[in-house]
Amino acid sequence: MASAAEQLAANLNLGAFAKAEALKKRIWFTLGALLIYRLGTYIPLPGINPEALAQAFNSQSSGLIGMFNMFSGGAIGRMAILALGIMPYISASIIIQLLTSIVPTLDQLKKEGEQGRKVINQYTRYGTVLLAALQAYGIAVGLEGGTNIVMAPGMFFRFTTVITLTGGTIFLMWLGEQITSRGIGNGISLIIFSGIVANLPHALVGTLELGREGALSTATILGVGVMAIVVIAFIVFVERAQRRLLIQYPKRQVGNRMFQGDSSHLPLKLNTSGVIPPIFASSLLLLPITLANFSAGSGPSWLTTITALLGQGQPLYLLLYAGLIAFFAFFYTAVVFNPTDTADNLKKHGGFIPGMRPGARTAEYIDYVLTRITVLGALYLIAVCLLPQILISTTGVPFYFGGTSLLIVVSVTMDTVAQVQGHLLAHQYEGLVKKAKLRGRTR
Repeated sequence: MASAAEQLAANLNLGAFAKAEALKKRIWFTLGALLIYRLGTYIPLPGINPEALAQAFNSQSSGLIGMFNMFSGGAIGRMAILALGIMPYISASIIIQLLTSIVPTLDQLKKEGEQGRKVINQYTRYGTVLLAALQAYGIAVGLEGGTNIVMAPGMFFRFTTVITLTGGTIFLMWLGEQITSRGIGNGISLIIFSGIVANLPHALVGTLELGREGALSTATILGVGVMAIVVIAFIVFVERAQRRLLIQYPKRQVGNRMFQGDSSHLPLKLNTSGVIPPIFASSLLLLPITLANFSAGSGPSWLTTITALLGQGQPLYLLLYAGLIAFFAFFYTAVVFNPTDTADNLKKHGGFIPGMRPGARTAEYIDYVLTRITVLGALYLIAVCLLPQILISTTGVPFYFGGTSLLIVVSVTMDTVAQVQGHLLAHQYEGLVKKAKLRGRTR
């Protein structure tokens, strides 16, 4: 027989959605915030020659700068005020999380609950401002090194560029936090998601145009489409996969009543880290060479060499990308899931894993299982992100059909839909409470 929760879930329909006023307000707020973000990607940076910028970008858009442009929703190609996107915030988050595992003071703040998290978030914001300012200054210098890109080079252009681009990143950071608290879904992930999705029609038209001109064969285009469908189905399958650990609760006596022992399970997701490792890995790969392609070869020779080696589809790029994805898969899993705390909570509530002693032995077993499924999760992320990249680098199909973009789009969509369903269930529960004749409700 279906449980009450399953019955409620089965009753979710458009009628229930129409009655959920709070949910509709959250959705409209999210859509409005994302619309503002998209408008910001079309406001150009002052003092830029658009034609010269377009020529410089088109000649260098096949490498990492092209992926950076994808994550920024096309803002880097137009050199808009939001050209830096949200990547400095992600880079600052990486640095702060790494320092949290090393610096005892930050580790203590993390254990202080909500107040400690507020302080760590504030440190992340400070780091975002610093990184954004450094990257913005690098962009200004790199643009001045191009051919006729900047109309009036000099310190005033550098100052205005740093202020404008840093302000744009801070605005996006604030906008993402507002979406998370007042809208639906994770604000930072939705900003990246909207940038990718907004350029999908253009990428699709460009791919079909390449097919019409004969640059891509019909078989290649159909193969890429089939590959995208297979990758999406594989992502959905793995993102929903769980390893369930059986939890037993012994018989207990409350007063004169004896309650039978119950059983439950501890769900461990195959990919606990979600879409974070590819985003973090891309952010770190983009950080040192954000503007190397715009310098038009006028930069240091070592920077030009690194740029060439880190080109899209190059062996060094693929190796570093795979290594960073694996590292962040394990690191982020260790951050969000603590086997020792889970074992202590089970012991506190009388639960145990059959065959395992409560406490340290249970924590070791959970860590043993978690480590092995994280290996599978990391291999899954590497396969999804790299195999399509290898095929794309050989066929010349745009980045938007790559594994990283598909992983972000599918994962963010699943997470947002799950939150919408959660709000609808909460709304139905509230309706049941209002209809019930509960004692004390009329007081």
